[in-house]
Formats: sequence, C-alpha cells, structure tokens
Amino acid sequence: MPRVRVGVDVGGTFTDIVVFDGGLRVLKVLTTPRRPVEGVMNGLSRALDTLDGVEVLVHATTIGTNLFLGQVGLQAPRIALFVNEGFRDIVEIGRQNRPSLYNPLYRRPKPLVPRDLRIGVRGRIGPDGVEIERLDVDAVREWAARLCREGVRVYAISFLHSHRNPLHEKMAAQAVGEACPGAYVVTGHEVDPQPMEYERTSTTVVNAVLKPILSTYLQELHRQLRDRGFRGVLLVMQSNGGVASVEEAVGKPAAFIESGPSAGAVAVAYFSRLQGLDRALGFDMGGTTAKASSIIGGEPDVVDTYEVGGRVHMGRLIRGSGYPVRYPHIDLAEVSAGGGTIAWVDPGGALQVGPMSAGADPGPACYGLGGSKPTVTDANLILGRLPEVLAGGLRLSRRLAEDAVKERVAEPMELDVVEAAWAIVRIANAIMSRALRLVSLERGRDPRGFTMYAFGGAGPLHAAELAEELGVSRVIIPPFPGVFSALGLLVADYKHSFHAPVARSASSVSQDELDRVFEKLRERADEVLTREGVPRERRIYSMMLDMRYWGQAYPLRVPYRGSLDDAIREFHRLHAERYGFASPEEPVEVDVARLEAVGLTEKPVLQKPVEAGEPAPRGVRAVFFEEGWLETPVYRYEDLAPGYRLEGPAVVEALDSTILLPPGWAGVVDGYGALVMERG
Repeated sequence: MPRVRVGVDVGGTFTDIVVFDGGLRVLKVLTTPRRPVEGVMNGLSRALDTLDGVEVLVHATTIGTNLFLGQVGLQAPRIALFVNEGFRDIVEIGRQNRPSLYNPLYRRPKPLVPRDLRIGVRGRIGPDGVEIERLDVDAVREWAARLCREGVRVYAISFLHSHRNPLHEKMAAQAVGEACPGAYVVTGHEVDPQPMEYERTSTTVVNAVLKPILSTYLQELHRQLRDRGFRGVLLVMQSNGGVASVEEAVGKPAAFIESGPSAGAVAVAYFSRLQGLDRALGFDMGGTTAKASSIIGGEPDVVDTYEVGGRVHMGRLIRGSGYPVRYPHIDLAEVSAGGGTIAWVDPGGALQVGPMSAGADPGPACYGLGGSKPTVTDANLILGRLPEVLAGGLRLSRRLAEDAVKERVAEPMELDVVEAAWAIVRIANAIMSRALRLVSLERGRDPRGFTMYAFGGAGPLHAAELAEELGVSRVIIPPFPGVFSALGLLVADYKHSFHAPVARSASSVSQDELDRVFEKLRERADEVLTREGVPRERRIYSMMLDMRYWGQAYPLRVPYRGSLDDAIREFHRLHAERYGFASPEEPVEVDVARLEAVGLTEKPVLQKPVEAGEPAPRGVRAVFFEEGWLETPVYRYEDLAPGYRLEGPAVVEALDSTILLPPGWAGVVDGYGALVMERG
C-alpha cells in the first residue's frame, strides 16, 4: 500500500486539501471561520474514506493572525507579565517607530498586557551575565498566587539580559508553576534568547497570548483526527517555510503565525527549482487577500522580524503599528484583494475595492448564501470569466451577481452592469500589482527578469493582466493552482533556527570557543530533529554569525564556514555592498551565533500521465476583455496533456481554479502539468 500524505491549508474562504497516495487528489471546501476544526474534518471526510492509512498530515492555519485581527470567535486570554523592577512599561515605550510620522494624534497599538497585570520585581542580571541583585522569588510567588485566584492562567516572564544568563527567569517560572499549577508560562530565554530587551519581551508576550489558543486548537484537532482513525504524524507549517511537530508549535506558537501564506512561497520555490528558474515571483490570490513573494535561486526571501497585528498600507507592513515578533518569516506583501473582496462607492462617488471581504460566510452575492454586497468574484462572473459551478461544487448565480453590482456600484456611478464589473476588476488588479511591485521593484529587482507563478482560487484568472502591467512576459500556472499552497505543505522540509549570544569583540573570541558554541547549537538541533523522526542522513546544517562594527545598533548576518577570519572579511564585503562603505580598521563585534537545521522530507513526484494530442474545447462563451466581448473557447484542465498549446483568448477550467488567457497570450502544458503562458 502506498504511504499517504495529506496537506490541509485553512484559508479565509476555502479550506484546501491535497492527498498524495501515489497520485495527487485535491479538494476545496468552505472554511468554517468560527469553528475551523469542523471545516478541516468535513474536508478530510470527503477526501478520504478513512484516516487510518495516513502517515503524515501537514497543517497550515491562520488562527494566530486571525486572533490579532479580531476574528469573531477568538479572544485573547488575560496574561500577566513579570519584568525587572522599573521596567513595567517596556512593552508600551517600545521603539521610536512612528507609523504616522506627522500625525500628532497617533496612538500606539494597545499593549497586549494591561498595566495592572505588568509586575516589576527586584533582581538583576548584568549585561555580562553576572548576577547583580538576587531575584525576589517570594514576591513572584505571592503575585502569581494572587493573580491565579483572580483567574489569570497565562504568564510571560522577561528579565534583562536573560539571553546571557537565564537563571532568574528559570527561578521565576518555577515559582509561578508552584503558585498556579497548570498555568501556561512562557520565558524570554526559551523563545527568543537574543539581545534587545523590547523585542525579546514583545516576542515573549505574543507567544504567551497565542500559547493557550494554539495548544487548545491543535489538541482538539489531534483528538478528532484520532477519533477518525488517524495514527500518523501531525505537523504544522511555520512562518519560515519549514514544518515542525505539534510540540514545537505549542512551545513557540508565534513562529507559526503566517503558516498558510508561507506554504505558497515554499511551493513556488520548489517548482522554480524543478523548472530551473533562478528568479520567480509568487502571486497567490485567494478568497480574502492576495499575496506576493520573491524567490531568488530557489529560496524565498526571509526576514527576521515580523509585526503581528500591524497595519498594512498598499501591501507594505507599517513598522511600529503592531507587535514585534523575532522569528524568521518568509517576506510577503499582502493586500486586501481576494475573490471575496467587496466593491463599494465612497461618499465622494469614487469606486473602492476592499479592504472588507465577504469571506466564506456569507460569501459573494453569486454564492447564493445570503451575501448581498458585490465582490471581485461577482464581477468576474458577470464578465463571463467564471463557470457556473465553482471549486468545491458551489453553483454560482449570475442574476444575484448582477443585482448586487447594479444596486451598489452601477446605479450610484451611472454605469451599466458590465462597465461596473470591468471597473471592479481593473481596480482590484491595480491593488494587486502594488504587492508584486513591493517584492520586486521596491527591492531593487526588475520584474521583467522574473517568471510569475500564479495560484490560489482566483490567481490564474488575473495573472496575465497583472503580468502585462509589470512587464513580465512569462506566467506559469502550476498544477492544481487552487490548492497550490496546500501542495506546498507536502514539499516543505523540517526547518528550525537556533541561536546563542556571543556579544564580544571578534578579537577576543577564539576559534575553538566559537566552534564549541556551534557544537552546542548542533546538539540542540539534533535533539529536536530526532524527536521529529528525521534520519541523520537527511539533516543539513547552516552556520551564521550576526556581526557589526562596535557601537552599531543593527548587525549583518554573515555565513560562517569554520573560519572566523573569513567571516570577518565577508562582513566587511557585505557592509560595503549594503551601505556603500566598509571600515576594516574598525573593531568588529560578534553578536549572535546562529544555526539553521533542515530535515529533508520526501517529495511527491509530479508528472501528468496523459499522452499528448490536440486539445478540444468543451464549449465557447462570450468573455469580456479590454477589447470588449470575445467568443472564447473553454477547455477543461484534465483534457490538456503535456505538449498541448493554446492561443488566447481562452479559458481553462479546473476543479480548483479558472485560468484566463487574454488575446495575445499563448500557453503550453509542460511535463509537470503546469500551463506555461507567454505574451506574443
């Protein structure tokens, strides 16, 4: 019997499921936002007769993001924060990042811990890790007992310089556990052992907020899976593009906040390597948002800090508007322009698209589930771009779509329904092109040298028109585009980051001392990968050093290949490349030693086993393009074997998505089942 692996990606509108059992089977079901586990189990019941034979189930969830965005049904727990005496307001003072630089009335994000639950206690560890003042353990115990009686069950502990010496945090955690049995306790040295106390404290607090919610969710999911016969391994997608065990997810829940969107970037990276492409743009348009990523040399861009719950302006996360979390995250630009994004006319009479979404409940008007507001999906249906039956078997109503667009857009703007629908699509495209520019042009990269991968339920419908705006000449629609992020879950590797503070001048650090630091990090990595069942021959380690000139605030990350002298030379080179100058005569500080551990997983073989022939359209229908209405042949994806060539205009309908080739575009199906579209 083939080993069965399953990927489950819970999105804002649809829950996507991919089953690999020698071949690939896919399914889309509507998400249940208030009860996400219910939607997952419904989908699995439809996809599989039994879960008994499933070896691995990889899950991506946006429950963390949804919590900070205020999704109905999710509520942050009351938490208490223990800090050093005099540092109660560290989470409120933060840094001097002002999202609205010239707005004197701007208010910082509301602290996740109210001031009356922020407790300062006596005790101090110095910057060298030496104890200056003993910790008042009795005060910690008394406060914890009092707060426990008041119903507080979650505690964050973040003391100064705990990354150098975690003694006081360990003592405080033990005291809290004794005073409040069964409480959730999160310490800074466990979740973020790095310098800079504000970022470490913020990361600790965010983990504390998420820990009871994610652990409860995963426990409920695991219980229901077991009840249905599942005896395999449950893994969770991380924001850094790697998978990890449930134990790791519960221990560091903030590392899993952007797990769903990251899976799509991982899938693009995997396919770009398969197809030998060095530069790729990922474009993922779902029901709620559209996301863009940049893949260079087969690897997605990664950033070290992410602001949870921050405001986004035209795809750019506004620094200082959220709560910093110091974990690696795949660098994504995200805009509110999904298929369910609502179109509306503002008081000035201008057409707006977003940011509000109809979501899965009630959904776009054409779903017939009670929604009455016009969305991008309604506009595409009016323009003839969508079939009558959508992914998941949902039947669409053109009449309901026309009624919604007519009442709320066309009549207020004195347009006919088709003109209004075309305007909605053009505005949505303009918003989404902004996200693609953010990960290309605004990173100093010319998009004309990139290939765009378009996926998500709605991505292939808009990809060609977006590519024309950016000057991109090639678009690849991968196989199973509507569930491509879920497919990314099955090609992701285990990935973990470990770090240890050094915080000394490079001249005072010996080579042997540095090697011992990395040896300890490798031992920690081996422990985690062993628990996750990764064989030693499938483990890869990368070593890096955070280095800076003495007195600089922010370091540069430098590869470490066993020679500190080589790392110093590489630091000077990278500094000159990044900032335009280097100062080899200046002393260099080694800030943090880092080790990235990767456990390679087995990847499904993706080939389309159909013999080539001549494509035959299933029908013809009128579709609206910039040129106007055109009679357009409609193909089924399952009819297109490798070698098939299509000329635009054409529509290709798949079980999970719809692909649009405008006039002037042509497409050919490659050996992986991807449709490679080019202009001209």
